Amino acid sequence: MSHTQALVGFLAELNYEQIPDAVLDRTEDLFLDWLGSALASQGAHPIPLFERYALRMGPSDGPAKILVNGRGTSPYFAALVNAASSHLVEQDDLHNSSVLHPATVVFPAVLAAAQDLGKSGRELLLASVAGYEAGIRIGEFMGRSHYKIFHTTATVGTLAAAVAVGKLMGFDQEQFINLFGNAGTQAAGLWEFLRDAADSKQLHTAKAAADGLLAAYMTLDGLTGARNILEGDQGMAAGMSSDSNPSKLSDQLGTRWALAETSFKFHASCRHTHPAADALLHLMQREGLSHEQIASVSARVHQAAIDVLGRVVVPQTVHQAKFSMGAVLGLIAVHGSAQLIEFHELALTDPAVAAFREKVSMQLDAEVDSAYPARWLGRVEVTTTDGRTFSAAIDEPKGDPGNTLSRPELEDKFQRLLAFSAARTPEQGRALIHKVWQLRNGSEVSL
Repeated sequence: MSHTQALVGFLAELNYEQIPDAVLDRTEDLFLDWLGSALASQGAHPIPLFERYALRMGPSDGPAKILVNGRGTSPYFAALVNAASSHLVEQDDLHNSSVLHPATVVFPAVLAAAQDLGKSGRELLLASVAGYEAGIRIGEFMGRSHYKIFHTTATVGTLAAAVAVGKLMGFDQEQFINLFGNAGTQAAGLWEFLRDAADSKQLHTAKAAADGLLAAYMTLDGLTGARNILEGDQGMAAGMSSDSNPSKLSDQLGTRWALAETSFKFHASCRHTHPAADALLHLMQREGLSHEQIASVSARVHQAAIDVLGRVVVPQTVHQAKFSMGAVLGLIAVHGSAQLIEFHELALTDPAVAAFREKVSMQLDAEVDSAYPARWLGRVEVTTTDGRTFSAAIDEPKGDPGNTLSRPELEDKFQRLLAFSAARTPEQGRALIHKVWQLRNGSEVSL
């Protein structure tokens, strides 16, 4: 049996009763976190472009809801817009070792399909777990080399979304094989957009969720797909990776719940900046330093951080600033926070942040790089204006499973995200929180 066959066998046989309560709780946590990210983007460029496209190309009404405007549409277009909106403010979750943002592709697809098919909250949770478990393992299988060129959430995310919808539809092993083929052949998404501060990152998640959903609906109707799209001679790994590891596809199926390893984002920036941001904040508080006292900061990082963040020298947009190590550490040093408000009001306009940005450099660190991607270590070295040197280390950034956000912290983050876009009132936010905490008890999924 191939590793792909082992994975599809697990997915086909997985049932709700097999999932530990702690994993179901975590799935609800992740769903709330995703919902907040989606609503925080209401009205922000380029999300209205996706809304207009859905209005032009899709039906005028339908069973699935676009979260940022409340319109009913088809499942395909709801998944498209909701996936785009939930990946804009850089507050959606991340799984470390797969370097995958599962929520932004899994939940838009499975929510749209659940609303279309009249599925219950329990069925949505089961399907979401399947999407996470498959997507994370496929991301690990594709290896570090894949992420250097390809945006894993765009490529692997297509399969994660497809699996979630396929599980919602009750696919058997043969259908999952075809589903993998139909989803994998659509997988795409390149990092080049970062050079130009382009909007493609939202297109990546929009297409991954929508195309995963498309693959599931068409597979349900009988469309066949390549039978070995992951491990085959002309499959995804052959074309998109030089260090793939097939054993990752079947790693501890049924005993290791990879979903529970997913991290929440505390800072509103690219996750590669978070370890250094936490380390710098810790160092400044420990030593009682102000930003004026700091002459230089060296962030000791893994190679992928250099590959992604090194392309942004002087950020031109708020979104690009979230991919600038200098801008993020500037906000941390000057304002003590790198949340949405700081990015939108200060990242591009505060002279102190700009000046601090020029003091920041990134250096490849052997220890940090060897630990990545299983662990995202934070290491910084600071030189002060009077010649002193300090260093700080953070092994688990805020939001990691070992340093996670509690439910009260998640609720607070959710309300902050809604307040940022004025998408909902605090009272409406509390009502949504209650709905999410009761997902497993609902006969249908309505938000």
